[in-house]
Amino acid sequence: MKYAERITFDPEQCGGRPCIRGMRIRVKDVLEMLAARVPESEILADFPYLESEDIQACLEFAASEMDHAILRAA
Repeated sequence: MKYAERITFDPEQCGGRPCIRGMRIRVKDVLEMLAARVPESEILADFPYLESEDIQACLEFAASEMDHAILRAA
């Protein structure tokens, strides 16, 4: 899956932070729920407008954001 199809950015919405499909639920919100061990089924029940693919897109987006070199001063 390509997360770009589901993760949107709008400077007029949520301060330009990445959101899911133009809705006001941020990628960060979903990631925090997953980090708190909230099951995907519970997230989907609490947010019926989300789809399983949205959660997967959040994970893919987070993984891609971590894929950069960190340079340290010697």
